[in-house]
Amino acid sequence: MTMPIRSLLAAACVAALASATAVAADIEAGKKKVQEVCAACHGIDGAQPTTPEYPKLAGQYPDYLAKALRDYKSGARKNPIMSAFAQGLTAQDIENLAAYFSAQSSNLASRY
Repeated sequence: MTMPIRSLLAAACVAALASATAVAADIEAGKKKVQEVCAACHGIDGAQPTTPEYPKLAGQYPDYLAKALRDYKSGARKNPIMSAFAQGLTAQDIENLAAYFSAQSSNLASRY
């Protein structure tokens, strides 16, 4: 490999890493969005959904929650209710929501 190609590859790698970490999660912003959008079904902390049909989100892995929301938004994951809500979320909203719900206590004992 010639030196210019190595430099170009190195710059591309640095840019990719920078863009992956550019979206830092804000738990307080996530909480605010939960109060506006999610709490009606999943509860304010994600541990006490309003009906048993809605999943508990508290304590889930943030990458799982973010992927699920991105998939609802893109249509890769199908649910008419969640898809409609996800359409209004930005990439930052998704990261914030995932961070907020993952930071909440899952209260596993109440699941059984």
